[in-house]
Amino acid sequence: MLATGIVPPVLAALLAAGAMLLFKVLTVQQAYQGISWSTVLLVAGMIPMSTAITKSGAGEIVATLLVDAVGGAGPTAILVALFVLTAVFGQLISNTATALVVIPIALSAAEQLGVSAQPLLMTVCVAAAAAFLTPVATPANMMVMGPGDYRFGDYWKLGAPLMALFFLVAVLVVPLVWRF
Repeated sequence: MLATGIVPPVLAALLAAGAMLLFKVLTVQQAYQGISWSTVLLVAGMIPMSTAITKSGAGEIVATLLVDAVGGAGPTAILVALFVLTAVFGQLISNTATALVVIPIALSAAEQLGVSAQPLLMTVCVAAAAAFLTPVATPANMMVMGPGDYRFGDYWKLGAPLMALFFLVAVLVVPLVWRF
């Protein structure tokens, strides 16, 4: 259902979760235990912050600074700036929270430049997904830290080359698929 777009993604997820309970793949208790409540609370807390960034004009102010700093170099320079901004924040706070914070900035930047928001938003998504350099960047990184006996600096060994790859995708491939 999700791949075909027959129903909205949220409904597809809820139907899939319901089917897992109905067909006893999981018990209600197992499903409840599988929820990362810290992630739910973080995202729930960041949604109003994202709204506040948009409604207060803070996103527009940051976007203006971004456009003034690199906008003259063209929309690709904005992609680079958005990638760097998102990637840095994404290593310090949850990647989902980072996307929620940077999306209003990307929308304002697209509007100020008079370009399509699609490549800017996809660049934010790619950069937010590049949460490889720290264990706090995403719950999966934190989950494997203890069992894998990893140290904070271990994440850079494979994370830096992956970050470079994601950067190339965001700056070179995204504009080919989603035109300015």
